[in-house]
Amino acid sequence: MRNDSLLTTLRPWLRLLARRRGRLVTGAALLALTVASAIGLLALSGWFITASALTGMALAAGLAASLDVHVPGGGIRTFAVTRTVARYVERLYNHDTVLRLLADLRGTLFGVMSGLDERTLARRRASDWLNRLTADIDTLDSLYLRLLAPPVVALLAILLLSAFLALWVPVAGLAVAALLLFAWLWLTAGQAWLGMAPSHSQVSHLQRLRSQAIEHLQGQAELEAYGARDAHRQLLQQREIQLQQVQRTLGRLSGLGTSLVNLMVGLAMLAALWLAALAWEQGTISGAVMVMLPLAVLATGEALALLPVAFTHLGATRAAAQRLNELVASGSEGTQPDNVALPAGPLSVALRGVNLRYPDALLPALEHVDLELSGGERLALTGASGAGKSSVAALLTRQLPPTSGGVWLGGVPLSAIDASSLRERVAILGQRVDLFQDSLAHNLYLAAPDADDADLWRALAWVELADWAKSLPGGLATRVGEGGRQLSGGEARRLALARLWLRDPGLVILDEPFAGLDAELAARLSLRLDEWLAGRTVLYLVHQLEGGPFEPPGITRHERLYQGRLTDCATHGFPSG
Repeated sequence: MRNDSLLTTLRPWLRLLARRRGRLVTGAALLALTVASAIGLLALSGWFITASALTGMALAAGLAASLDVHVPGGGIRTFAVTRTVARYVERLYNHDTVLRLLADLRGTLFGVMSGLDERTLARRRASDWLNRLTADIDTLDSLYLRLLAPPVVALLAILLLSAFLALWVPVAGLAVAALLLFAWLWLTAGQAWLGMAPSHSQVSHLQRLRSQAIEHLQGQAELEAYGARDAHRQLLQQREIQLQQVQRTLGRLSGLGTSLVNLMVGLAMLAALWLAALAWEQGTISGAVMVMLPLAVLATGEALALLPVAFTHLGATRAAAQRLNELVASGSEGTQPDNVALPAGPLSVALRGVNLRYPDALLPALEHVDLELSGGERLALTGASGAGKSSVAALLTRQLPPTSGGVWLGGVPLSAIDASSLRERVAILGQRVDLFQDSLAHNLYLAAPDADDADLWRALAWVELADWAKSLPGGLATRVGEGGRQLSGGEARRLALARLWLRDPGLVILDEPFAGLDAELAARLSLRLDEWLAGRTVLYLVHQLEGGPFEPPGITRHERLYQGRLTDCATHGFPSG
């Protein structure tokens, strides 16, 4: 992990926050109004109570005295109501802003992660990717709500308060400014310096604890079978103890900052009281003003109290930003796609001298692969599990870049093809069916966003799901559950085929397209698939042809992969490659 400066680390996320600068400024203004109302309420209340007491004493002594109670009384009520309303609106508005910012962050990061190739994804565990998309982004919510707006408002409050005190007693304004500015500097820079290392390590400990907890829960059967459950639980407990130690350290540092707030505000208040008393003795201010000034200083504690915990945990925000910066950087690795569109019609395919090796793999996934496929041809690529068939599909859909060699589609280098053109012109049906927790209709709209209900019903009829969908209480609006868990394996497979039918690709990659379907249904769908594939280039990925569960319709060539290499094979009645 690079040790960039704090500003460099946070700059990408500050730019993202700047997109909503209007809401950020409004939220800071509401926070400033809350603090100003609190200072005004306490200061004016102190002045009014003291002035009332002094006026009462003067009247009791038989002196002529008067006091307008309506203006200060109205001011006190105004400050009290404003403080209450402003605090409520500020909390509501700023938390809504933070939720919007989190949505921006998650949308940005999800877009980056969805574009990562399989080689990059394989570098980390799924729990780590999930942690970055959730916990790390949640940590960044403190960037505005705790680290940007509060210190700015506190600094503004100190400067304005000092100027206000200087109007009555200039030396008091200078003394309070010196004490509170020192406090502000320590509560930001000092607390951040003390807490940087422990709060930074807290993120790492928390991430590892979450990952180990997920692995422990998911691997219960294996851990029990090998008698390793207790040992793994002890590792979890050790990690938890380390995290608790870091949290105790941060708690003590936060307590130190809070104590410093009370100390410095108290000293500033005493300084203001002493200097105001001297001015009162000299007759330059009234007794009521003498009381008002230290009380105004006392109210600034509300603004400074927000700083110790936030800046003590600045290292956690920095660590989260560094991890997310790494994620963004990994998404930009390699050659960036150009803007070349694929031609219409069936697409030719060419792999020339392609080698592919996954991170930390002992053997290459593909080695010296040369494969040519003319537009309109149908190639059956066979091989055992792990032979490299899925790697070929990943290369053609740009989920993986080749370690060396080149890939061309329609005569265009794969790296130069526009991303949207690649998605439109290349379709793949893999062994795993990806369905979202949404309705049948919206899962089909992924293939054709502009399709109408009639198109969707025709697609479902094509895979013999129309009658089943009509029998559902919600019809097309029926939700399929997370990952499609409300559907059987065969229903999910046919829904994926229906999604394929809605598209108009030039290259179709089919990985065991009828897996999980009974033979009679597969035979009927195979005839329809053969008709739909006419005029398209097709790559079948199957384990075997002769004696296999699925006979690809209309294949013109047969190639076989063995341990990442193309080998000679029986032509199965067709010319070999």
